[in-house]
Amino acid sequence: MILLVREDREYLREPGAVLETDLGVLEVPDEPTPGEELETHLGTVFTVREPRGPDFARHFERTGAPMLPRDIGLVIGHTGVGAGDRALDVGTGTGVLAAYLGRLDANVVTYERNPEAAAVAHENMALAGVSEAVDVREGEALDDIGALSAGTDEADTDRADTDGSDPDRTDFDERSEAFDLVTLDTADAPAMVERTPELLVSGGFCAVYSPFVESAREVVETAREVGLTVDTYETIQRELDVDERGTRPTTGGVGHTGFLSICRRE
Repeated sequence: MILLVREDREYLREPGAVLETDLGVLEVPDEPTPGEELETHLGTVFTVREPRGPDFARHFERTGAPMLPRDIGLVIGHTGVGAGDRALDVGTGTGVLAAYLGRLDANVVTYERNPEAAAVAHENMALAGVSEAVDVREGEALDDIGALSAGTDEADTDRADTDGSDPDRTDFDERSEAFDLVTLDTADAPAMVERTPELLVSGGFCAVYSPFVESAREVVETAREVGLTVDTYETIQRELDVDERGTRPTTGGVGHTGFLSICRRE
């Protein structure tokens, strides 16, 4: 996939595809080069850009409100997740967090209870080029907790299968490994936190996104009860407006997104 960018417009296309807009028709080369300028038949110039995580997130089909970069950055920064790590992501949604983790070269198993959302997430992983790294599963992670905590990962769960591939295919079967990271963005997060010590390696992390103070408090209390250390942060970010009059925080947008609890197994 490449991005075709002009001013405030951008289009995600495959090499060899055709872009048709009011600015003209553009035939994308089979091997476009980042930074290359391509013209439509009307002479409008687009610049080729290699898409990265935020670009894919903007172009994903959405099934709900996804985690924002500010939240994902905190998860990555506070847990140190990286290449080769094994991650369990519960509450896939659109799949933005799972895709970010996959692009970090982590091995990700992600659960989504909504069949339609799971199918869309499966397609989004293909769009981002991380299908081999991210195993999208339709079902309840709590229902498979025994198999997951045993390390065999032979859960009997339906897989989202939108591309005709084997629905039982997974790169994670029969592995006797615990998870380096568990991420939770789901209403039953406290119940998952209670079982997290069974899932994590020693020193592994569990990151929990909570939309409300009450749910964040329940997560913290549960984490402490099962022997996890925990720190909770409110995620707030304000963009600055810079113009000829001066510089000040923008009055638009959403500054607060939620609460992020970072738990760790000793």
